[in-house]
Amino acid sequence: MFDKILIANRGEIALRVIRAAREMGIRSVAVHSTADADAMHVRMADESVCIGPAPGTDSYLSIPAIIAACEVTGAQAIHPGYGFLSENANFVQVVEDHGLSFIGPTAEHIRVMGDKITAKDTMKALGVPCVPGSEGGVPSVEAARAIGEEFGYPVIVKATAGGGGRGMKLARSAKEIEQAFKTARAEAKAAFGNDEVYIEKYLTTPRHIEIQVFGDGKGKAVHLGERDCSLQRRHQKVFEEAPGPCISPEERAEIGRTCAEAVARINYAGAGTIEFLYENGEFYFIEMNTRLQVEHPVTEAIFGVDLVREQIRVAAGLPLSFEQDDLRINGHAIEVRINAERLPNFSPCPGKITQYHAPGGLGVRMDSALYDGYKIPPYYDSLIGKLIVHGRDRPEALARLNRALGELIVDGVDTTIPLFARLLEEDDIQSGTYNIHWLEDWLERSFD
Repeated sequence: MFDKILIANRGEIALRVIRAAREMGIRSVAVHSTADADAMHVRMADESVCIGPAPGTDSYLSIPAIIAACEVTGAQAIHPGYGFLSENANFVQVVEDHGLSFIGPTAEHIRVMGDKITAKDTMKALGVPCVPGSEGGVPSVEAARAIGEEFGYPVIVKATAGGGGRGMKLARSAKEIEQAFKTARAEAKAAFGNDEVYIEKYLTTPRHIEIQVFGDGKGKAVHLGERDCSLQRRHQKVFEEAPGPCISPEERAEIGRTCAEAVARINYAGAGTIEFLYENGEFYFIEMNTRLQVEHPVTEAIFGVDLVREQIRVAAGLPLSFEQDDLRINGHAIEVRINAERLPNFSPCPGKITQYHAPGGLGVRMDSALYDGYKIPPYYDSLIGKLIVHGRDRPEALARLNRALGELIVDGVDTTIPLFARLLEEDDIQSGTYNIHWLEDWLERSFD
């Protein structure tokens, strides 16, 4: 087992890793930019190293600075958290070349799953169901038109190197395909330096269902059920729950087994999430995230496992601490993402926290790096906390979420807390009958 690990991240996810390491008797090293000198993850770690100025490109994305921090502190492994360098195959290769351990999958697995076309082809070969669409990249408007005619409209044009909704354009008819194709390519080039796009059939009322998998890197893997992440704004998740309110035990067992067998066959190591669109009882693969997800706490809540602890164990060469038969769902969990954003436009709202009070009580967890007097910097993602609740069933979890939101105080900046209080008043949220378009339609009605 490692004696010391470095966390190449910031905020609540850095705290999450520090806490897991401390419980395992492992010392932690926090890295930080000059803007994060007073951040909570810096205060809580055993050691800290400043790795550059405020912009992420000069600090948290600086591979040489992170490697140097390992060398000066004697850290043996790096946990990437999520975002930043967590899915950068080149970073993983550099880590390994320096004799360090990466707490996550191999560079090759990240590389394969990071390209949407290669990932889709790989998953299809492994027996995972995929969305109908183009075989590989689409080189021209004419080819895009032919694919639209073949599969029927609507279709969606996607960047092969995309993520977070960038480089994605919808074409509802043949008249829209040229503009969608050109715009998606331009966005992809600007965002990712790669203008290759592919086309998929656009499902009209799907849900976003993701399967949590975990592999030991030696041909063994398990699944930890699904999460429903359908409540999204501009392809960004805001509300996640597990288990999914629309998934039957039989569907869960079948798709979970399919996903676990797929990652076992490629000797995948660590945590991974296989994401699907789900419509009319069918699952369609869209992508695989080769890292810990923001919403991992809801899975931890219903299975009673520590996914970060398991990541560290597997990276150290230890076997999984549980078998598939050991994993039983207990109750229901919901997570809402608290962002420092001003409604209704969701514009970032950095500033000083004048008062912070986290909710508590049975079944309530608050993952946040906030404290009274903390200044939220303007340079990074606006996520400032995750409120997670667990109940014996979904109605209890919803009631607990409502109660916890009433206790949560974040003063000094605008946040998305009021959004969730209003959502809980909606019948569709209470019944769980929503899809990936529901939230944007509701926002348009509610804030017009």
